[in-house]
Amino acid sequence: MGKPEQNSEEAAAVARVANAAREVQLASQAIEEKFNTGLNQSDRTLLLARLTAAITELQAARDALDALLARKSFH
Repeated sequence: MGKPEQNSEEAAAVARVANAAREVQLASQAIEEKFNTGLNQSDRTLLLARLTAAITELQAARDALDALLARKSFH
């Protein structure tokens, strides 16, 4: 793989992590804003499911970035 391709792959991985982190932040803010305002159980469940999915994606994105950087360090 050439240098431009590696840089592009790294940039995409970093962007994925950044986007996932933003989604975690947005999901967390939504919970903070709405959790204590008398939401019913299904609304709370939806907010928590969104946060859980965002955290899962963030972890997957970080793992992928770590793997990419580890591969790069071996070359």
